[in-house]
Amino acid sequence: MSTEIWSIVLLSLKVSAFALVWAVPAAFGLAYLLARKRFWGRRLLSAIIMLPLVMPPVVTGLVLLYVFGPLGPVGLLLAPLGISFAFNSAGASLAAGLVALPLIVRPIRLSLEAIDPNLDEALAVAGRNSQQRFLMLYLPMALPGIVAGGILGFAKAMGEFGATITFVANIPGETQTFSLAIHSALQRFDGGETVLLLSIVSISISVIAVLGSEYLLAWLQKRMLGEQAVRHA
Repeated sequence: MSTEIWSIVLLSLKVSAFALVWAVPAAFGLAYLLARKRFWGRRLLSAIIMLPLVMPPVVTGLVLLYVFGPLGPVGLLLAPLGISFAFNSAGASLAAGLVALPLIVRPIRLSLEAIDPNLDEALAVAGRNSQQRFLMLYLPMALPGIVAGGILGFAKAMGEFGATITFVANIPGETQTFSLAIHSALQRFDGGETVLLLSIVSISISVIAVLGSEYLLAWLQKRMLGEQAVRHA
């Protein structure tokens, strides 16, 4: 493959990976809040989290531009600190992670909601504080959801187009990921080979990621079931 293709591949992986770096912890916190707490506005928060999944991606990009852009309220606050998200790879990761966030929150939330409240109560009776119960119960039980959500989020982030091109544009070497590069190549008469190569590489990465998640989930399930069998014995 040419240097140009390798650059696009590496940038796409970088943007998707950094999208997960902030999106997975945020998704876990939101999922824990929605699954284990009861408060006014809970359903509204759940609806807001799901918005990037149902809104047109271009609208999501516009919201990011108005909020984090050079003239946006957050952008103006971050500018004196030398932090900018507009028209760079950091902004691409922000856009990709936001669009992927609902897909990460949902499986984690389902994993947390499936935890038997009696287990938490038993640990509390045994003298475990909230932090210990979180580390001993909630985090391990949420791992399958974290893995599933992370893989879904990674795939979504890698294929994101609308929000990314609206917020950070299509800048080669800076924000041009798989989808944007394929879009650009489709506009050229000689771009057929580039489109084919990028499509093959992106499909290959997606297949590897999905297969890897299946093996990891099977291993986690086997280990968790094995530990439960030992406890029951």
